[in-house]
Amino acid sequence: MKMNYTYQRVLIFFLCLLTGPDLLAQSPPADREITANQSPYLLLDRGLQFRVTKSINSMYNFDFETAERDFGVLSYQYPSHPLPDFLMALSYWWRIEVDVTNEKYDEIFLAYIDRANEKAERMYDEDETNKEAAFFLAAGYGFQGRLLSERKSWTRAAWAGKNALKYMELSRGEEEFNPELLLGDALYNYFSVWIPENYPLLKPVMVLFGKGDKELGIEQLEYVASNAFYTRIEAMYFLFRLYASEEKKPYEALRISEYLHDKFPNNPYFHRSYARHLYSVGRWSESVEQSEEILRRIDRGQTGYESTSGRYAAFYLAQFHERVGDQVEAKRYYLKTLSYGEESESQESGYYLHSLVQLGQIAVKENKKSEAKEYFKRVKKYAKRKHPAHQAARNFIKKNKL
Repeated sequence: MKMNYTYQRVLIFFLCLLTGPDLLAQSPPADREITANQSPYLLLDRGLQFRVTKSINSMYNFDFETAERDFGVLSYQYPSHPLPDFLMALSYWWRIEVDVTNEKYDEIFLAYIDRANEKAERMYDEDETNKEAAFFLAAGYGFQGRLLSERKSWTRAAWAGKNALKYMELSRGEEEFNPELLLGDALYNYFSVWIPENYPLLKPVMVLFGKGDKELGIEQLEYVASNAFYTRIEAMYFLFRLYASEEKKPYEALRISEYLHDKFPNNPYFHRSYARHLYSVGRWSESVEQSEEILRRIDRGQTGYESTSGRYAAFYLAQFHERVGDQVEAKRYYLKTLSYGEESESQESGYYLHSLVQLGQIAVKENKKSEAKEYFKRVKKYAKRKHPAHQAARNFIKKNKL
């Protein structure tokens, strides 16, 4: 699905995500010797990387209790360093990521980001050549801007984005950080071209920035996804989204989402993305298997599995049953899609609108014209006039004289 940001949100998204900082749960090779820290930077301490691998794995796999207990130990060991607070913020960010409409975790996420930023700023004030401090400030302000842009707090988001860009530039020059910092360059190269292509009104604004290169941006993302320690997962996250929507490479999107789901099987965002990409390439039986499992996990109340994931899964199941001619089951799952969509107040989402259209068509087949008319009225209520669902509803109403 095409990214449906308003043009303001796209700009803020672009400004704030250039850093794309994320800590990867990737174990060092088994034969790597863990030596004493040879760098003045904690992030480059191989021993620490080895120790926090399990904790970060737990975080990505939505075992927040284990992860945060370990992050608490780090906070005790390194009370003046931004790393423990940043990791705690990242843990809450993933709670937000699965359903960005839920503001339950905003306050605690921003509190941890603020604490990490304050510590990084003290480090930077003491030594303006400290690349690690600048790295954390770019990371902290970048994530802060991401959330504020979701909440349409444009002024604060713009301020955070400006700071993220400032500190990203200041963090350059440390060769060991290069794979991590390359993610910022990759996103810049891609989105500085993508934004004016998709939002012509922003072309005059984008003139203020250097010219990018979309193909180079994708190459850089692939490099980061293969070589970085700290930003590898974030690079993968952007790659499968871009491959699925903008680049029209569904099999590449599936390749990455399958890897992420295999590595972090309890991460609901990766799980539903995997089910979606299976559906997109026509691997129906596997998509059905994953979708049914998602719904079971929602019913069990498993951490992170909620209405957004349910909306995805129910829609894929409805499509499958419609495809094999089981109208009863198709109708049941389309109704589930509506229920999950209403729970998350996502009535303008494509899956919700398409489910209304399909239910309207099923009602006509069942000779329930008044019921069909109600479904199509809801489509016209929630969909913009140019939306394909709105057009389908108008055409169906006209053809069937509803």
